[in-house]
Amino acid sequence: MAFDPSRLLPGVPADYVLARLRGAAGKELESGKFFSDQSSSALAVNVFAWFQPQPELLPRFPGLGDLGPAMAVDVEFEARFPWAGGRHPWLDSGIVTAQHLVGIESKRFEPFRDSKQAHFADTYLERRSLWPNTMAPWFSALEALKRNPRQFRFLDAAQLIKHGLGIEQTAARQALSPVLAYIFAEPAELAGKPIDPSDIRSHRAEIAAFAEMIGNGPVRFAAFSYRDWLETWPDEPALTAHRAAIMDLFKP
Repeated sequence: MAFDPSRLLPGVPADYVLARLRGAAGKELESGKFFSDQSSSALAVNVFAWFQPQPELLPRFPGLGDLGPAMAVDVEFEARFPWAGGRHPWLDSGIVTAQHLVGIESKRFEPFRDSKQAHFADTYLERRSLWPNTMAPWFSALEALKRNPRQFRFLDAAQLIKHGLGIEQTAARQALSPVLAYIFAEPAELAGKPIDPSDIRSHRAEIAAFAEMIGNGPVRFAAFSYRDWLETWPDEPALTAHRAAIMDLFKP
């Protein structure tokens, strides 16, 4: 499907977005998913790509304190495992500060579409020694999900574990501290049907349970809704206009 720049919010660099989408593994353009009214990628790309030419404007994230000003903001970010072949995690955004690498995993409707089932290739445990011992809680969580793949109904915890492992390795190669941030929408309805408020609460409860599973290891983890984050943005004209455009188009 042809790329339509009119689907981007004002100030989002179209050429940059097109190049990143074409280079990513998700094939959002080829499949047409990016142009769907329910596209999660469209939300994340429009929010974060706006900061690509002006990373210093990126507001702080809730629960992470002051990581320092962003020096680079990319969308469709690959966090590579410590081997060449195979599949590697792709996150919605990768943010670099002077001391941190922040991987962003964004969700829109996915938590409320279907029940999740975890799956891990044997490779993760076979190559466990490639990660530092401080990542033990992440591997304990991985093993727990292998024993009980349906432990989480709304949260794709398996994906977050893979992202955490990838961010740890990618940050180490750049001598940066790894951070994984999970940012999620809380839409009122899905495909014209109201989303049960109890599902919204259950999703948040599962996030808290996951955070407890992985503990306070080398990969800092934080989770927050788009609305919670947007409400903290400084009242600066450019940010205010971008925030209003996000809320008007995506209603996260």
